[in-house]
Amino acid sequence: MAEEVPWAQAARRHLVKVDPDLAAALAAVGPPPRRSSPASFMTLLDVIISQQVSKGAAGAISARLRQAMNGSKPRDFLGLDDAALSMVGFSRAKMVYGRDLAMAISQGRLSIATLRRLEDEAAIAALCAVKGIGRWSAEVFLLFALERPDIMPAQDLALIVAAQRLKGLSARPKPRELLQLAEPWRPFRSYAARFLWHYYRAAPL
Repeated sequence: MAEEVPWAQAARRHLVKVDPDLAAALAAVGPPPRRSSPASFMTLLDVIISQQVSKGAAGAISARLRQAMNGSKPRDFLGLDDAALSMVGFSRAKMVYGRDLAMAISQGRLSIATLRRLEDEAAIAALCAVKGIGRWSAEVFLLFALERPDIMPAQDLALIVAAQRLKGLSARPKPRELLQLAEPWRPFRSYAARFLWHYYRAAPL
């Protein structure tokens, strides 16, 4: 099986060493499947689309958008009027967010090439300066598109539920508690997050 990221083997060795619960879960359900996204405008747009809708609904909206756009550049998105975006499933708010993202990239306020060079927190701050991109969205982009090794999107409900199950907690941990729980997983919290999503779907209730 091809490694998902270059540092996956080192991450597994570290996590198995520092966390017996995670080691047992890895043995039970196996490593997370390969998953990555291109570092692109369309991936950021997909992150915005996925907010507050189901995975299936987000996928359907993204597919319709790609059919409606004449290309995959910010200018192609900006060429769609309100009626066209409404037809593919955009809310009024997501129209605003998508256009601000497209304008930010077109005007140079946001540069994916620059994001690659920034430290994690600086890259997150740059992304969060765009309307509609919050910390969770920025962290997901860093994790799956930029493949940073030490990202933990602690606001993610699936990660919270998976961590509760993994650790046998009586209540769901709050985001700050999940971050505390994840401290031993540094500098490979991204792999732990990828595994927790896998564990959420694969482990028996």
